[in-house]
Amino acid sequence: MPQHTAEHVPNPLDSRIMKTPSAVARRAFFYLQECGHLKAGDSHHTSRQNLQSFLFAVVLDGKGSLNYDGQLRRLGAGDCFFIDCRAPHSYQSDAQQPWELLWVHFNGCTTEEYYKLFTAQLPPVFHPVSTLKFVSLLQELMRLNAETYADTEVLTSGLLVNLLTTLLTVNSISEETDSALQAKLKTVLAHIDANFTSDIRLDELAKRFDISKYYLTREFKRAYGETIFQHIIGLRINYAKRLLRFTDKSVEEISTLCGFNDQSYFSKQFKKAENVTCLAFRRRWRD
Repeated sequence: MPQHTAEHVPNPLDSRIMKTPSAVARRAFFYLQECGHLKAGDSHHTSRQNLQSFLFAVVLDGKGSLNYDGQLRRLGAGDCFFIDCRAPHSYQSDAQQPWELLWVHFNGCTTEEYYKLFTAQLPPVFHPVSTLKFVSLLQELMRLNAETYADTEVLTSGLLVNLLTTLLTVNSISEETDSALQAKLKTVLAHIDANFTSDIRLDELAKRFDISKYYLTREFKRAYGETIFQHIIGLRINYAKRLLRFTDKSVEEISTLCGFNDQSYFSKQFKKAENVTCLAFRRRWRD
């Protein structure tokens, strides 16, 4: 019988989908058991063995550890782990920097044979060049299984095959994946540059470009050296400088044109960036 203990602080961002596979799925398909998105609270610890399942997870943010195959491994953002849950194992979130995970428990068909091929190439914990494809696959599994339709199990099996294929080819496709990520980030950047005076929200960006907002935030900063928020503020301040120098518009008008809803906030951001007030900047560059 499966043995496990789990301690988990309830969190509204811990979304979990549990499925019971049909007899047909158990015989013929790769099938989903559970999948979810966990943003750990102050503590999160799980210890199991003899569970007829395989677990794959991506660390989106924070830190944690995995005890598996007699080794304790530390994990951070961008790390992944793939384990056979029949073996004794435990994993837990860091108390100071709780982790955020996307994960899936699955089994069926020839999962064990895939796992043997995987372990011949990589350790249980690995750090791919990019987790974009893994994140996209897990998000799609969650979307697909949020409700059940006649073809849900067939489509789920196809996504799990894709996940297993990606796991077996993670080294060979890393450069391709990295290029795809860079292309997507450039598209996001171009969209922001063209719409910086609008109310750009991270949730809307993530939905528009089909990417996890937490993953987007991290990879954008890694690629461009600043956060999305910092980039937008920088664009708005530069536009404000042009309007201050080359128009007679009031500070209030300029604040609105640059996308700030609050003139006081605009003035604070401008002084923080330029070390002078808006009007002092105008006088300096016009004298």
